[in-house]
Amino acid sequence: MALLEVEDLRVSFATEDGELEAVRGLSFSLDAGQTLAIVGESGSGKSVATQTMVGLTAGARISGTARFDGADLLTMRAGALRRLRGKEIGFVFQDPLTSLHPQYRVGWQLAEVLQAHGSVSSSAARARAIELLTHVGISQPDRRVDDYPHQLSGGMRQRVMIAMAMALDPRLLIADEPTTALDVTVQAQVLELMKRLQAEHGSALIIITHDLGVVADMADIVLVMYAGRAVEVADRRTLYYRSHHPYTLGLLASVPLAAGHGAGERLVPIAGAPPSLLSLPAGCSFHPRCPFVMDVCTTTRPELEPVPGGTGVAHTSACHLPAQALGPGAEATALRREAVHAGRSAGGPAEAVAGPVTDAADAALGQPA
Repeated sequence: MALLEVEDLRVSFATEDGELEAVRGLSFSLDAGQTLAIVGESGSGKSVATQTMVGLTAGARISGTARFDGADLLTMRAGALRRLRGKEIGFVFQDPLTSLHPQYRVGWQLAEVLQAHGSVSSSAARARAIELLTHVGISQPDRRVDDYPHQLSGGMRQRVMIAMAMALDPRLLIADEPTTALDVTVQAQVLELMKRLQAEHGSALIIITHDLGVVADMADIVLVMYAGRAVEVADRRTLYYRSHHPYTLGLLASVPLAAGHGAGERLVPIAGAPPSLLSLPAGCSFHPRCPFVMDVCTTTRPELEPVPGGTGVAHTSACHLPAQALGPGAEATALRREAVHAGRSAGGPAEAVAGPVTDAADAALGQPA
């Protein structure tokens, strides 16, 4: 049994404009010591999914299961879940300045975590808080322990959040955009810190990020989300070199290139914008933005299906393109072109979205999504 097993997780919110389905049938599993990266544009449901698992989406309508060490987090009593949070499951929130209380010193907030989950004296909790600040690389921890959050830099606040999340050696750590708004040097330090702490404690790690560079450095498994659903799941290497879904291809193509490797060229963005979760398009939710849209994409929603080429993790993709169309190579490009030619009828619904396959359009099908 995996440490965490999520099955058909669905989360929706009642709004004045109707039912908003934020997460639609998400499933994954994670073993101790593994790192899962969840990637996708803003609004794809990444944060909602993980916050729901630990009871932080008040007012949501929730179904499915999220079993942590065999116990379903979604049906757990509030008291039991509260005891589990912090001790067994740590959470690093996206913005440490709003997650840390501005009117309490960081040492007091660290000590509160320790005392909430055990019988610890104030002096012992303070000593442990200083030890934690030292552990996460904050200089002069005996002085910083008495600082307020606004007195710390963004990187130092993020380190405090990591110290708080790791204070009780949790078996699962969830980090929601842990490097947002940090400069690249501090980003590298924070990521290295998380890897070191994970290695020391054997924790499982879920990292939510927009940064595919973070994914390349951290992840064992990558789950790509779009409009509340998983559209591709693969191990890190497979995702980078043999990805299948056009959305994944588009995310990879939009990454800025390093100096000496095409630097100076224009970025290749994904056309259009994510759909409203209140009114998703029929068929594949990505089809209005997809350069490979076919008639079937406008009417039939694809489910996650196995595709060849995984190395250790089952590679699945929710796309109607041929399963052998993997990666950006010439053979995969030819397979996608053939599928589009065969699947886009004259005057059909796909042409209404993407236009007819002219010579210029045919040439464009070989370009990144």
